[in-house]
Amino acid sequence: MATDATRAGLVDAATRAFAEDGVATASLVEITRQAGQRNRGAVQYHFGGREGLLVAVLDQHADFLARREGELLAVARTRPPDDLPSVVEAIVRPAVELAESGWRGRCYLAILGELVEQDPATLSPEVAAALARTGGYEVYALLAERVPAYDEELRTERFSLLTSFVLGTVARRARGGEDGRPQLPLERFVDNLVDLGTAMVVARAR
Repeated sequence: MATDATRAGLVDAATRAFAEDGVATASLVEITRQAGQRNRGAVQYHFGGREGLLVAVLDQHADFLARREGELLAVARTRPPDDLPSVVEAIVRPAVELAESGWRGRCYLAILGELVEQDPATLSPEVAAALARTGGYEVYALLAERVPAYDEELRTERFSLLTSFVLGTVARRARGGEDGRPQLPLERFVDNLVDLGTAMVVARAR
């Protein structure tokens, strides 16, 4: 249907624009133009505005992330209660797989990276619900059970830094290594990123 094609074109254009220009600052007019729509009100008509379009963008890969994180989380729960790498892998591997899927996946990770940097209280209920559908909260809940006992403020800071580090590192690899350094083979890259992420959350608290 033409309506489905129009919506898909707007979501694709928004995925690129939100990743490159920022969720709050990307031009809806430019998104409409890039989608080949002459009606400047196309975003408003199909999605109700920027927030609705962002939810549609987030919903693209939410099911994939939730499924893969759930599969890896099930494995992590079979491991000893002090096993952290298996939980961190449930954060790392789905992101790597999504980045390897193509430009949409890479842009999606950039958008997630921006959103996780924001205060959750500033997100609309619709956007917060879309983020929750990715399944990540369950992974971090298990990680919170297994990390060393430090205060909640420090734990929140470390988890935020972990997420930003993982998403940023995966995105840089997917872009081909902007600094020209040789890249590790994929599985070694995943293993190394899991090790580094684990080290971040177990570092001695001061």
